[in-house]
Amino acid sequence: MIRNINFNKYFIEMPGELTLRDPKILLATWFGSGLSRKAPGTMGSLASIPLGFLLMYFFGIPGLLVGIFFCIWIGTDAAHYYMHQTGKDDPPEIVIDETLGMWIAAIPAGTQWQVWVVAFLLFRYFDIKKPWPASYYDKKRKGAWAVMMDDVIAGLYALLGTSMVALLYM
Repeated sequence: MIRNINFNKYFIEMPGELTLRDPKILLATWFGSGLSRKAPGTMGSLASIPLGFLLMYFFGIPGLLVGIFFCIWIGTDAAHYYMHQTGKDDPPEIVIDETLGMWIAAIPAGTQWQVWVVAFLLFRYFDIKKPWPASYYDKKRKGAWAVMMDDVIAGLYALLGTSMVALLYM
């Protein structure tokens, strides 16, 4: 039996009057996964896998590409909204950018779960290391577009590695 779960131990409180009932906040935090106290980027990346895998399973690469473009469009708006509401520049709670990068990294994975694991590991590596030009967007640029772009670039680096691994599974 679950009793007295202390959610504050695992998740941060939403700043100010923000609530997950707001669709833009829900998307910016990728359904609350970005509110994790430990490794919000990793939690956001993990939380993006089920929907990305389902898009790939039912609609193939075109379905995942539609998801990616949706993330760019809606994600940039949601990130901007969250940043405006909190007054923070690139708060760790925003993880829709991780969703975007993860899905880019997973394009060649198909429905091979092993390759999705590789895509996840490579994406997290490149998202943390931020090789150029991801570092440029992370350090030199401000705003929602820059928040999204450094993960797009990390996703592209990971896509190259994932492509090599995917060739082994074909």
